[in-house]
Amino acid sequence: MQREIISWHSPSLNKEMPIVTYGHYGFALLLVPTAAADYLEYERFKLIDALAPFIDAGKLKVYSINSINNESWLNNEMYPPHKAIRQNEFNYYVHNEVIPFIRNSSSNETMIYTCGASFGALHAMNLFLKRPDIINGVISMSGVYDLTEYSKGFWDDQVYFNSPIHYIPNLTDEWYLDKIRASHHIHVYTGGGAYEDPDANRRFSQVLWDKGIWHDFSIWEGWTHDWPTWLNMLPYIIQNKF
Repeated sequence: MQREIISWHSPSLNKEMPIVTYGHYGFALLLVPTAAADYLEYERFKLIDALAPFIDAGKLKVYSINSINNESWLNNEMYPPHKAIRQNEFNYYVHNEVIPFIRNSSSNETMIYTCGASFGALHAMNLFLKRPDIINGVISMSGVYDLTEYSKGFWDDQVYFNSPIHYIPNLTDEWYLDKIRASHHIHVYTGGGAYEDPDANRRFSQVLWDKGIWHDFSIWEGWTHDWPTWLNMLPYIIQNKF
């Protein structure tokens, strides 16, 4: 498997941000880490190995980036409004630096899908919903789409605008809605076992349906909020839904 690590100083985040790529061809799968993890998390926990048959066959090329959650919502020493600012800087980094990098390393016609598990699922969904003109869809696993689960009681406009379960019900701009609805790949999956929140996923699924947004929704009963679930779930989605 072709593997390459590239890094640049991000003007959006004002820090060095590495990105690792796996593969040589296919649609682009952009992985967002869980919690405060780094860009190599999915490799360490063998998710890349689980995707290797699809990567080697040229079905997809995987890109994995760093999170900045420990500089925002998971940083208990940080002033809450500054956490929201950092969140927006992360969004800007992905939309205005990472997506062009993917385009330059593939083609302007390459389909790009965000993907993440746990907190990464919320980010993956939020990144897609905010820019459905440049991101073609999303795979979210074991997510909770309410940012107040992480904001520790803090609420302002920027929490609202980064919390999909809050802003999607009020979204009326048909330009955005049409582009979101045009996606053939909005996958909302969760386990039903320990430490999962299937009810939160049901609520978010209903929010999407209420807006006429088709999506693939599935609860895997008995599967827990842990790596064995995602190691089975993501290859299943890639094999059967793409």
